[in-house]
Amino acid sequence: MTGRHSAGEYSLRMAWSNFPAMADAVSILRRGVERDRLGHAYQLTGVDLGVLEDLAHQLSKVLNCVEPPLGGGDCCDDCVSCRKVDARAHPDVMILRPESKLRQIRISQITRRPQSPPRVLHEMVYTTATEGEWKVAIFVAADRMNRDAANAFLKSLEEPPRRTLFLLLTTEPERMLDTIRSRCQRLNCAGDGNIPLGQAETNWLRDFAGMAGPGQAGVPGRYRLLGTLMERLAELKQQVGEELGARSPLQQHDEIPPELREQWEAELDAAVEAEYRHRRAGYLRALQGWLRDVWILNAGIPTDIALFPDLVEAAQSVADRLTSVEAMENLTIIEQTQRALHTTINELLILEVGMLKLKL
Repeated sequence: MTGRHSAGEYSLRMAWSNFPAMADAVSILRRGVERDRLGHAYQLTGVDLGVLEDLAHQLSKVLNCVEPPLGGGDCCDDCVSCRKVDARAHPDVMILRPESKLRQIRISQITRRPQSPPRVLHEMVYTTATEGEWKVAIFVAADRMNRDAANAFLKSLEEPPRRTLFLLLTTEPERMLDTIRSRCQRLNCAGDGNIPLGQAETNWLRDFAGMAGPGQAGVPGRYRLLGTLMERLAELKQQVGEELGARSPLQQHDEIPPELREQWEAELDAAVEAEYRHRRAGYLRALQGWLRDVWILNAGIPTDIALFPDLVEAAQSVADRLTSVEAMENLTIIEQTQRALHTTINELLILEVGMLKLKL
């Protein structure tokens, strides 16, 4: 933004049109910009990190556009600042992503360390903006910030410099530290609720609904479902191990000192576990989405907002058997199961308890 325009002249009309499914979240951001009362930190939660990142970059353009449309409508999408944001090359917009080996956002990305990248967060936050009026830090998959990084970030989060904005994007907010979440304004950007699923999750959910719909998911049926899920998860973990193992430096060097080999093996194990947990969450999100359909059908809400239209018949059959309290309890059980999977409790035990508690 140039001196001839104030923050109050800006809106997010363009973002509104580009993100119609996020109307509530965009409206809150728009009002904050227009009134020059934008918060210093937002947690943007949704089901697709790519869409969340697009929204974060759109906001970055609106805040730093140097040639806004006449009357201060939004961003021009064509000035040097907008083009740099689109190219992920704006000096006042920093993107922090999980690093490749451990798939974590690490302390070396926050504050200067021997293995730090050319530029770290604190260097941007505590220096004057280079070209724009706002400095924007975008954390992609903020739930993958490890504890050391989170603690280093807290100081900036608690005492942010003027015209500095932190955008924490996450699909798994329950994994974020409470100390981080409590200092951010939380915006639900889940939009219309569409859940991007792979073929494996889709097939499993179809099998689950097929058994639950006719009322055949009693205790034996649930154990059969649990068995197929655990079999699929075992295959998933092996797949993740093979994918990350192929990219590990262990496969790129023939002679490795024992100490370095041990370090790389530990990093690979941690990376496999983190990526496996991330993909495993897709199965629980799929089930949560279908049980949400059961809940809305139980409440008599029209089926045109169902997340899984092809599974509505099975969802309706379950909904007809449940009380409103039971339909809601199912969603609570899935949320509790998701949280428990991020603890040290045995995975099989957590999934077994969760499956048996469901009201079907």
